Amino acid sequence: MNDGVVKSLGVGRFLDWRTLEAAGAAGGVLVCWNKRSLELLEWEEGQFSVSCKFRTVENGTVWVFTGGDFKVILTPGERSRQGRVTPAMRRFAQVMDDLELIDLPLQGGSFTWSGGLYNQAWARLDRFLVSPRWLDQFENMWLRVEGFKDLLRSWWQGMVVSGRASYKLATKLKGMKQKLKTWNREVFGNLESNKLAALQQVDYWDQVESERRLSEEEFARKKEAKEGYAKWVKMDEIHWRQLSRELWLREGDKNTGTGIVDAFHRLLTEDSEWKADIRGVNLNRISQQEADILELPFMEEEVHSALRDMNGDKAPGPDGFTGAFWQFCWEFVKEEVMEMFKEFHEHKTFLKSLNATFLVLIPKKGGAEELGDFRPISLLGGLYKLLAKVLTNRIKNVIGGVISSDQNAFVSGRQILDASLIANEVIDSWKKEGKKGLICKLDIEKAYDSVNWQFLMRVMEKMGFGTKWREWIWSCISTARFSVLVNGEPAGFFPSSKGLRQGDPLSPYLFIMGMEVLSALLRRAVEGGCITGCRMQRAASGLRINLAKSEIIPVGEVDEILEMAVELGCKVGQLPSTYLGLPLGAPNKADYVWDGVEERMRWKLALWKRQYLSKGGRITLIKSTLASMPLYQLSLFRMPKGMARRLEKLQRDFLWGGGSTERKAHLVSWEKVCVSKEKGDLA
Repeated sequence: MNDGVVKSLGVGRFLDWRTLEAAGAAGGVLVCWNKRSLELLEWEEGQFSVSCKFRTVENGTVWVFTGGDFKVILTPGERSRQGRVTPAMRRFAQVMDDLELIDLPLQGGSFTWSGGLYNQAWARLDRFLVSPRWLDQFENMWLRVEGFKDLLRSWWQGMVVSGRASYKLATKLKGMKQKLKTWNREVFGNLESNKLAALQQVDYWDQVESERRLSEEEFARKKEAKEGYAKWVKMDEIHWRQLSRELWLREGDKNTGTGIVDAFHRLLTEDSEWKADIRGVNLNRISQQEADILELPFMEEEVHSALRDMNGDKAPGPDGFTGAFWQFCWEFVKEEVMEMFKEFHEHKTFLKSLNATFLVLIPKKGGAEELGDFRPISLLGGLYKLLAKVLTNRIKNVIGGVISSDQNAFVSGRQILDASLIANEVIDSWKKEGKKGLICKLDIEKAYDSVNWQFLMRVMEKMGFGTKWREWIWSCISTARFSVLVNGEPAGFFPSSKGLRQGDPLSPYLFIMGMEVLSALLRRAVEGGCITGCRMQRAASGLRINLAKSEIIPVGEVDEILEMAVELGCKVGQLPSTYLGLPLGAPNKADYVWDGVEERMRWKLALWKRQYLSKGGRITLIKSTLASMPLYQLSLFRMPKGMARRLEKLQRDFLWGGGSTERKAHLVSWEKVCVSKEKGDLA
């Protein structure tokens, strides 16, 4: 390798580089960086890998990475012959945990090696691992600052804006954002440096006290220093809790091609195809009294109750303000907020800028490249989300009357688990009785993104929803404007003419109302002895079955199964499979059905920059995230003891070791850790 070859890659004149030369056809690693941005501190070579330490010039942050051929995979999905999680995979994951390394996703494919007969075996043996500091809004930790509410109140009430209610709110938010940026930079300062300075004060007084007895005044100053440090630690925990909800979004925050904005603009633009008439479809209706109640004026307690129920730590949308801001400031912002709700009730609209949306693309699998490999999650503005939450609370009261028992999700008194339970019971019954059967799993292509708005309006009209309610919903879904987050920056700004947003509280309820047409058509098809329902559903709603992802699964020996799959255009699956995120047709005591839970837990741990967390912060994350991960599957399946011990060990090591590379003593038994705080322990 020489300078001319490297610069021929077109990476710019400020390039610097180092290589690990290949040994024949084996090995070979090229590392390039921008000299203006990064300074190389250390370089170490292995047989097939390199390790580097860099300093970021702008802020002095030091970080490391190691990369090359590790001769081992991390998950079963990283090889063509997928199997179970092996001890080698667990050891590799444990090493990454201990060293706090983050696995950078591949670009350009899912595998880095091929071999075997006719190159039929593939695996990902090469990877680059980086330390968390390599990764570079209203911060909820500010809410802990003494006097911060009074400061916000003075800013908010000091801005005088004329115009419609939603315009006044949008203008005030812009002003608040500018003031907060200045205050954070000039007054609040850097969290880490402030925490370190406070800790140094505590250490100083500890050192003085070890040498002599403190005076009463000095003791008070030591107490003040400890309280100051505790304050910064608490802010750090709040910051981390908020950040932990955003880190998973960063998995999708990467450049996936210059045409991504155009691709999503096309996806969310309705074509002019003819739509089928659904007047002949029988749907349940709400009563006139229920329809009238839905359109009553909005009350302050109703809005405040919805606000209290919002998760204040969720990642903010384009306005930059979390739900915690509105919860914290309710007493002096409620007048303007209620004016906005009054405007919406009377005029059935609001300022479109409040409905601006960030699209974050979350990969559904490793090596995601195509548009279909990503799930678009919408980050909504705080005020719109509050409005949608209030409307959602209203629709929850009537949705059960119009959604048939075929649908189990999002309806009060029904459990989505029932569908998985019934499916597993049917399979068990067939197997015990020696019956043959066929399971058809249908995947709806781009389900939320493909919903036709006019279709939704017709469905709600047939279900008895009033004109004002339908106009409210139309305003909510039609005024959205999108920007796609690419490399942390919003790209594009475009409207849509179809689809529902994942992340909008209204979307699940609107979607199941649309799917109720399919339920009605299927019931009619069964009664009439035909299966044309799916075809008509697509024509009416814009939704269509993705046959490439759909499958038919035989139970027992089913004749001509391959011919049937060819005729339908789908693939043949096999048991055990998955349904609604749960095992389908799997042995109850099989360890491997829990491998996915273990993988997800390790994935979460790999994303958390644990060296910034106190034990209190780690306990919070264990309770809020890790401990709840197995609960969904535990609702139907008993966890094997060996798997329970492994998941418990992951949580124990995270609590006591954090990000440390050396093994830490467990100061309290896990049984005591899990006892509730009311009984004197940590849970």
